[in-house]
Amino acid sequence: MKVTIRLLLVALFLGAIFGGIFGWKHLQEQRMAEQADQPQPPATVTATEAEQTSWRPAIRAVGSVNATEGIDITTEVAGKISEIAFESGARVAAGETLLRLDDSVDQAALAGLRADRELARVQFERTSDLLPRRAVSQSEFDEAKARYDASRAAVSEQQARIAKKTIKAPFDGLLGLAQVDNGEYLTPGQPIVTLTALDPVYVDYSVPERRFSELEVGQAVQVSVAAYPDRTFEGEISAIDSGIQEGTRSVQVRATLPNPEDALRPGMFARVATLLPETGAIVTVPRTAISYNTYGDFVFLITEDERGRQVVQRRAVSTGSSREGRVEVAEGLEAGEQVVRAGLVKLRDGQPVTIDNSVELDTEITGE
Repeated sequence: MKVTIRLLLVALFLGAIFGGIFGWKHLQEQRMAEQADQPQPPATVTATEAEQTSWRPAIRAVGSVNATEGIDITTEVAGKISEIAFESGARVAAGETLLRLDDSVDQAALAGLRADRELARVQFERTSDLLPRRAVSQSEFDEAKARYDASRAAVSEQQARIAKKTIKAPFDGLLGLAQVDNGEYLTPGQPIVTLTALDPVYVDYSVPERRFSELEVGQAVQVSVAAYPDRTFEGEISAIDSGIQEGTRSVQVRATLPNPEDALRPGMFARVATLLPETGAIVTVPRTAISYNTYGDFVFLITEDERGRQVVQRRAVSTGSSREGRVEVAEGLEAGEQVVRAGLVKLRDGQPVTIDNSVELDTEITGE
């Protein structure tokens, strides 16, 4: 009897516990259903219209600015610097004197060689006058002529040696920083200063093998560099490499750009757009209006529901190329349709929205 009563009490106790749990869950479900029936508060978003425009597509790549001519000025002969005739960073013309080495010893030797040449000349002329009268033999005449020719060659050689001690600019360009000091002893091949030709300049870059058929010499290119973010430099393709690089499966391309202001300097990192023929009309939206996902891209289209409220409709789109912060929408959107420009993360399909375009957004981001 006592066992039965205990079992009954335990059963009643467990029934009360489980009954309370199920009752609480039922109450929560009722509250959630009531909240779901209540209208969702509108989300504040920024909106924009899909625009129809014409784009000139481009092959985008990165490369480096290189000089058309650039060398280290050196000396061919040894000697002590007697004069530095240039300033670091100065612009020079072809043939302008940059540096002189001490040539006092060479000038003295040249004076002696010129005296020998003069003596040889006199002897040769005298022998030439005596030869028709047979006062000298033919061999004596030949020896005099040889001495005269040798003395003239020795003078020319010494003059050339002296000329090498005056270093001149081989072409027009801009000098770098001086790497020597006045009075310093130079050895052959020692760098003195760099000389770079900056107008025009080259921009060398790589293009994937699959785009090779779209390249041709004379094709227009646009180049931008970090030093001038708001400026675009224009040029054209001047050379295309003869083969494809096996390691990267890309082709090397060289563009030539005018550079009259010396704005572009060798070694600059360059973003290059190789322009292709202009396409027809396309539909574009700001990049921020696109939600990119592994299972497909979509936008939130702004429409009106049956109650006249502005709501968002999730719509799948097919995107194409991007340029200056805007993306081509190949399928899924028509020009003039209004989409959410910013605030996509907080939205759900069918959610009411309030449009606030009072804040100007900066979406000018260069894209591939």
